[in-house]
Amino acid sequence: MKLKIAIPSKGRISNPSINILEKAGIELKDNNNRKLISATYNPDIDIMFARSSDIPEFVSDEIVDMGITGLDLIKENEVDVIYLTDLKFGKTSLVLASPEDSNINSIEDVTDDMVVATEFPNLTKKYLKDHDLDLKIVTLSGSTEVAPFIGVADLITDLTSTGTTLNMNHLKVIGNILDSSIMLITNQNSLDNKKDLVEAVSTSIAGVIEADRKKLVMMNVERKYLDEIKKLMPSMTGPTISEVLSKKDTVAVQAVVEEKEVFKLINNLKNAGAKDILVIPIERII
Repeated sequence: MKLKIAIPSKGRISNPSINILEKAGIELKDNNNRKLISATYNPDIDIMFARSSDIPEFVSDEIVDMGITGLDLIKENEVDVIYLTDLKFGKTSLVLASPEDSNINSIEDVTDDMVVATEFPNLTKKYLKDHDLDLKIVTLSGSTEVAPFIGVADLITDLTSTGTTLNMNHLKVIGNILDSSIMLITNQNSLDNKKDLVEAVSTSIAGVIEADRKKLVMMNVERKYLDEIKKLMPSMTGPTISEVLSKKDTVAVQAVVEEKEVFKLINNLKNAGAKDILVIPIERII
């Protein structure tokens, strides 16, 4: 049986989802024409394009085996799924906000006679209940930011990543409901019956995430400089050192380092006696 993975058909997380799958070795055969089901170059894996908000239920209901979607949508749908990997992109926060010229500056200022507009009624209700509040909740399908200014609601809950949209609409954050990012999920039945494939996909994607913003630094070092070089290497598990057969007084040193450290590190290594320094991109770390 094939493994089906649901990913968003459009929106801000669609292309990043495809990119991370392809980096993990799951390349779509026809990425340009997105049909409902797209084959991949792995004969055991198909990709299903769907709305982000539908993917949690598709995974929970076993329509697909795995899915890529936001934690906010998973929590809002209150579905029974298994979290495999945080994909570390699409980070956003679901916040409670009020008009910037209002006297509502924190959750403590909110009262039960107020109305809140949202696209996330379940998460909003739970948050308010946790603060002993029972407001009327108006569910909207979009343009939540305008609700306080057209008399629909006193407050809103909405997703924000930078706060720019809230500021443009003269809204201020008065509470944080949930910090979200994009998740890889599955269901128990798929994990039980397609374990090898599910784990292979999860492991490959986790390897891509682990390799993100990391480089492999390789160099030759004379033994007399080795101790100083080892002190400089900020690697994951310490540098790997091996013999250079053609030169008995020289060893080869390599280590995985953070990309942001490379510029300074290379100069320090060179000054400490390293030669033939190579910086190599990493596709995956398993």
